[in-house]
Amino acid sequence: MSKNEITYWTETHSPLYSFVFTLPLFILYELGMLLMSSEDIFMLRNGADVLMRQVLGLFGVYGAYGFSATFMVGFSVAFLRQKKHLKSMAIRGEYLLTMFFESIVYSALLFVLLGFFQTLMMSPASKQLFQQIVLSLGAGIYEEFVFRVVMITGVATLLGFVFQWEKTARYSGGVLIAAGIFSMFHFVGEFGDIFSLNLFMIRFFAGVLLGIVYALRGFGVAAYTHAIYNLSVLTILTTNGTSG
Repeated sequence: MSKNEITYWTETHSPLYSFVFTLPLFILYELGMLLMSSEDIFMLRNGADVLMRQVLGLFGVYGAYGFSATFMVGFSVAFLRQKKHLKSMAIRGEYLLTMFFESIVYSALLFVLLGFFQTLMMSPASKQLFQQIVLSLGAGIYEEFVFRVVMITGVATLLGFVFQWEKTARYSGGVLIAAGIFSMFHFVGEFGDIFSLNLFMIRFFAGVLLGIVYALRGFGVAAYTHAIYNLSVLTILTTNGTSG
């Protein structure tokens, strides 16, 4: 592997690149929400977004955009705290473009490995296409932030503290546990799916794959991988529904 390749893999895994790379995804999601009616916003916001809004409500932070603001503040603080350790790293446009195509490759891999089982997870026929597109973008941001960034890091830290495991072991455990919680999350609440072992394992496998992408490539690439995969499935399902 050449020096330039090593530099790419190292720099693009940093919080700086994840912050800059995911900003367009975040902005598109929030703009999409602004274009929806006020009633639809509360009904259709991404599940992880809603979950975090409910948690923040316990601390007096309310409103449809409370978590969005908190997310940006938290991510900005984390970015600023890390920036001094990144030496004056420059943002390279070619790196960002490569990260985007890299995310497409991972999303294609995710699609191939899960196959058409995704039809069990989504039923866009009764929902507007625009709403599904917005939710697909939101899943890339909020589900990856909650179930990968927060949960994997938190579980890995706890495993290291309790069992004194090495980094690889505790993060492997974090990926597996977070994937299990990620899968179970889809069966919780009024709009949750009816539990089935097959559907649980499909989502668990997806959680493991996305967890590996996050651990190896960082939040930004994981978020785009998730969003692009959802959009790909949505396109196929919508096309099949229209042709039928």
